[in-house]
Amino acid sequence: MNRRYVIVTGGVLSGVGKGILSASIARLMKESGVRVNTLKIDPYLNIDAGTMNPNQHGEVFVTEDGYEADLDLGHYERFLGVDMKRQNNLTAGQIYKTVIDKEREGKYLGSTVQIVPHVTDEIKQRIRELNGELIIIEIGGTVGDIEGEVFLEAVREMTLEDERESFLFVHVTYAPHLEVTNEFKTKPTQQSVQLLRRIGIHPDMIIVRSQFPVEGRDLDKIALFGGVPRSMVFNLPDTENVYEAPAILHSYDVHRKIATRLSIRTNGEFSWQFPRAFKSRRVAIVGKYLGTGDSYKSIIESVILCGVEKPDILDSQVLEEMSPEEIDLSLKQYEALIIPGGFGKRGMEGKLAAIRYAREHDVPLLGICLGMQLIIVEFARNVMGFANANSTEFDPGTPYPVVDIMEEQKKLLKMGGTMRLGSQKAKVFPSTRLCSIYGSDEIWERHRHRYEVNRNVCKSMLCYPEEDCFNKLTICAEKDFVEAIELQGHKFFIGVQYHPEFKSKVGLPHPLFEALTNPQRTCRR
Repeated sequence: MNRRYVIVTGGVLSGVGKGILSASIARLMKESGVRVNTLKIDPYLNIDAGTMNPNQHGEVFVTEDGYEADLDLGHYERFLGVDMKRQNNLTAGQIYKTVIDKEREGKYLGSTVQIVPHVTDEIKQRIRELNGELIIIEIGGTVGDIEGEVFLEAVREMTLEDERESFLFVHVTYAPHLEVTNEFKTKPTQQSVQLLRRIGIHPDMIIVRSQFPVEGRDLDKIALFGGVPRSMVFNLPDTENVYEAPAILHSYDVHRKIATRLSIRTNGEFSWQFPRAFKSRRVAIVGKYLGTGDSYKSIIESVILCGVEKPDILDSQVLEEMSPEEIDLSLKQYEALIIPGGFGKRGMEGKLAAIRYAREHDVPLLGICLGMQLIIVEFARNVMGFANANSTEFDPGTPYPVVDIMEEQKKLLKMGGTMRLGSQKAKVFPSTRLCSIYGSDEIWERHRHRYEVNRNVCKSMLCYPEEDCFNKLTICAEKDFVEAIELQGHKFFIGVQYHPEFKSKVGLPHPLFEALTNPQRTCRR
């Protein structure tokens, strides 16, 4: 196959938007009739993102095949409308582990194992295993980072081994605005391009990110000093709606410029439908990872993709310190609450207080993963009277362990890779609210959990739909464990053990979020 590559690199600072840009280019080329695939390269030494703290790195995104990835794979899925796999993410940890394993097995025949060629060869092999006519490769971090140099070197070697004409390098930088002189500064971009050129890579296209639109004369300067034709330098200023990015790139004819440069045939079509108007429906996520705005990225985007304004994020630790009256005052402004997943005891009592408020005041609530488990804990304590009921994750000595570690996980001590991960099928009971939302009695959903509802302890507070469920929680979906629960008679009170936010895509938000944010639309046909 005469495969083509678009390599996206970053400069000046991290978090400049390479993920959104890569996803936008991928969608743009897909709309043009090109068979596209994507790869996110993360230079960190972790094998995957599974053990990373959301406060530092943002959310962990789980793929259908159970891989724990960087959140950029979520952008790829939402923009492209296709499911990513573990092959779509590559970390330095994976590469170095593979190389060391091969060395221990004697596969290098006694050679001195080195960065070049052994590590770079492994990187090139992983890249070449991807299917597709056009591969969009995002290299994480910024040019100049020591961790990313080996990946840039591997790609540089590929341009020599294949054909340079098969590669298009897109460099994403940031132009800071200096308020004192009221001007954009292009020097950081110039220096970033110089760093890239010293490595042996010359960018073919430069995307300049900025807070406000950059004037043409500044882009002229970047083109001149970056050694890139002015027709290949574009400005992408901040926008309130990130889903506008593909349309903006299309207006710049980026798809045609890429196709011409790489000799790819396109059909000239472009039909990009995304939410443009947003309903003023106040939704709040009651979370505890507030170190970065990306900790609950997929949940936030799932709400936005329903055509609803961006939800607020409330600090569950702050709720812990409030009186019941203050909690009521804080939460009464919201029309729906979401209790997301997470780990650790910190902030749990604040989440439990929010769940109690939603249950007692008939406020629509969606509990996700840990959120569902806390619904069980709150109900056990405040409805069933099980004093000090808890999850053994937070209180191993609780007299009522209503949530406990999965039986098959009890013998596993390592943190990484010990959870139930990936897409699994579950049965939904026909007479439930959940079934009307899905419009199906069978679902496939993605999981990421180590604990689950303890049926033995919860017998008296759980029921099946055909039973008398007065003052009980109804099991509305199950596999070999409780997948979902709901409270009958409540406006919307549903907890799910899985993560529906990972399956929302542009034009196809997850039905649970549709039902939560748009009460008039509660059935997916």
